[in-house]
Amino acid sequence: MNLVTNELTIIIIFYEEKIDLVFKCLENIKNFKIIIIDNADNISLKKKIKEKFQIYKYLLNKKNIGFTKAANQAIKLCDTEYILNLNADCFISEEDILKLIISHKKYKNCFITTPTFYDEESKLSYNAGYFAEKNLKRDILNLEGDVCVDTVLGTAILFKKSDILELGLLDENFFMYFEDDDLCRRIKLKNKSVIQIFDAKAQHVHGQLKVKNFLKKIFIRNYNFTYDELYYYFKINKHHEKYEYLKKKLPNYIIKSIINFLTLRPSQSIYYFAKVKAFYNFKKIIKQEKVK
Repeated sequence: MNLVTNELTIIIIFYEEKIDLVFKCLENIKNFKIIIIDNADNISLKKKIKEKFQIYKYLLNKKNIGFTKAANQAIKLCDTEYILNLNADCFISEEDILKLIISHKKYKNCFITTPTFYDEESKLSYNAGYFAEKNLKRDILNLEGDVCVDTVLGTAILFKKSDILELGLLDENFFMYFEDDDLCRRIKLKNKSVIQIFDAKAQHVHGQLKVKNFLKKIFIRNYNFTYDELYYYFKINKHHEKYEYLKKKLPNYIIKSIINFLTLRPSQSIYYFAKVKAFYNFKKIIKQEKVK
């Protein structure tokens, strides 16, 4: 077991995570080398974790730099051949992690191996699919064995450090969404494989941010999802319909944000405001020609 576990570092990015989920996640992987990057600078959580688990490296970022930058930060710190990028709300056993490593060695053209995901009720959960011509499409796959896919969620992906350095690290223009789809698209362009392993199983419980301010939580999610989605599709096609669709919707979104604010429905107001702000900020980036 030690020979195999020494080949792998598991990286986990935190931002105001629920402690019960974190402890359950770590309990399953405690025999591996673990690197944690906390974007919430939570000293108290770090102390509690280090009292119970042996963590190889634990970094606190003074501000939330986003999932993608933090993941790259962790990747650079790894000194093993393999890296498993794991979300704190994903539970996978040591045995299933070893299956990912063994499968990666088995498939010669493989870049990523990922487990088959199940939800809290042990039902097959989506995490893999294929690129449609215009949009990204994920399908719940009726698996009977290992399968090559176009794209997977970054919830639990295993890859070689040498491969990710050669391809290029995660695109840091993404804050917390679509970086996994962008990575898979770049992998496909290099004619490498992304493989979902049937016998390697994981549970993804889709944990929610433990943000005390509910309106802040709504803003963070909707702003970053809208911005990252615009960037993803614009990166593929600078005249993509996603951008034009949102552009047409903006006047309606602005009106809805104002009306919901005046009628004391702040969550709906913030939802539309986040989308509008994301669009205008992205528009500035386009004008500055930062999107290549």
